[in-house]
Amino acid sequence: MNQPYNRELWRRFELSHFSLATKEISVNLTLGQKLIRTKTAERAHEDSQAAHGGGLNRTLGLFPLTMIGVGATVGTGIFFTMVEAVPKAGPAVILSFLIAAITAGLTALCYAELAGRVPASGSSYSFAYATVGEFAAFIVAACLLLEYGLAGSAVAIGWSDYLNNFLQNAFGWEIPAHLRSPMFVSDHSNLTVQSGNFNLPPVLLVIMCCILLIRGTKESATTNAVMVVIKLAILAFFSVIAFSGFDANNFTPFFNTDNSKGFAGMAGVTAAAGTVFFSFIGLDTIATAGEEVRDPRRNVPIGILAALVIVTVFYLLVALAAMGAQPAHLFEGQQAGLSVILQNVTGKAWPALVLSAGAVVSVFSVTLVTIYGQTRILYAISRDGLIPSTFQKVNPRTGAPVSNTLIVCLVVGLVAGLVDSTFLWDMVSMGTLTAFIVVSIAVPVIRAKQGPGADVGFKVPFGPYVVPGLSILACLYIMKDLPAATFRVFFIWMAAAIATYFLYSVRHSRLNKKG
Repeated sequence: MNQPYNRELWRRFELSHFSLATKEISVNLTLGQKLIRTKTAERAHEDSQAAHGGGLNRTLGLFPLTMIGVGATVGTGIFFTMVEAVPKAGPAVILSFLIAAITAGLTALCYAELAGRVPASGSSYSFAYATVGEFAAFIVAACLLLEYGLAGSAVAIGWSDYLNNFLQNAFGWEIPAHLRSPMFVSDHSNLTVQSGNFNLPPVLLVIMCCILLIRGTKESATTNAVMVVIKLAILAFFSVIAFSGFDANNFTPFFNTDNSKGFAGMAGVTAAAGTVFFSFIGLDTIATAGEEVRDPRRNVPIGILAALVIVTVFYLLVALAAMGAQPAHLFEGQQAGLSVILQNVTGKAWPALVLSAGAVVSVFSVTLVTIYGQTRILYAISRDGLIPSTFQKVNPRTGAPVSNTLIVCLVVGLVAGLVDSTFLWDMVSMGTLTAFIVVSIAVPVIRAKQGPGADVGFKVPFGPYVVPGLSILACLYIMKDLPAATFRVFFIWMAAAIATYFLYSVRHSRLNKKG
């Protein structure tokens, strides 16, 4: 009768002995061994329970968690990237959204399983740390920081156009051009400096998000959920009115026929898919919240899959309505595009006013959740010792990482106020696609490490290779048509990340001190 109890005592003794032995030999690891050392899923969970300076609080249920994913996703691609994507793909931009959705769906299944196996903050960074090793995890972290930081700035920049459109329709007043224009402007090949310009509205938006995030996660999530419901109602409102002006002739020719920029046919479709793909980072944002979710093994996978369904339905619905209401050539360079479409369809200003007001609320929601995701990733990396401890200090009263949030908002605000968004969309997609590839690789690795008896809430169907393999191929397919400049900037960012790892992170890793 005492056999199970004795076996448990022996297991604890072995773990304790192994831990002490690991502490003794950790300092003697070769550089190669340090690069591939992993942080087990159990260790990640324990760290989330006993973080330095107080851990994050588990306050999120399934509905607000799902709304975090929807809030970071729906609206971003529709409100802004149609202007960038339609000139590449033409009416076939609908296929671009569908390709992006299928790719995101394959990866979402991988996220759902990993979120159940590693219910900790940090998303794909934590997944990589538990599977493919510390160095790869740090590279993924760099991709995530690029993804979230530039996404927050890019979305905030787009807020200026809709805010200005709203003020024009509501009060007949517009923001002075030099206060809603960036100082550094790019046309994909040349960079020009327009001294005296500063894009003030996105900076004000980031400040408001910062104040709300400092107040605490529960308050931020509740506010976000309200804004998401408003956003979905506004997009449904747009679709109903836009379909009243639907013209099937706007879909002819279906593919882009202008090959002056290499975007004719399917090349334009995949290039546009790369542009809009960044808007699916909402799925990643759900996983970053794993440490603040009640019953994460159940709620995170369900939240990811539910958000994916909602996002895909609304993206396709609004894209179809927009393309039916306006010829493709009018999208290029169009500011506050969906508002303009409604004004042209109805001949009245009030529908555009409603849409602009909804977009202002929508973008607030997207920016809020994107900055939130950035701070939680930095929190996880800092807790592992790979970046300074400032990023993991949590206010004991609000449960929010205040210093972390202030630093993130400062950087995001400066980029949004000074830089043109031309390159930002594709850079965000590059970071997202790279992180998604690593997440897909992590599924078969963690299954092999944990064995068939592991306690997980969801498993990717058809075994550990089919869906992850398709996910990797789909990500590479989209990635291949991103601009060459995007690859150059990405490699520069990666070089900076690698230098940071070898100069600081590898020596300060907590795995140097604990087994």
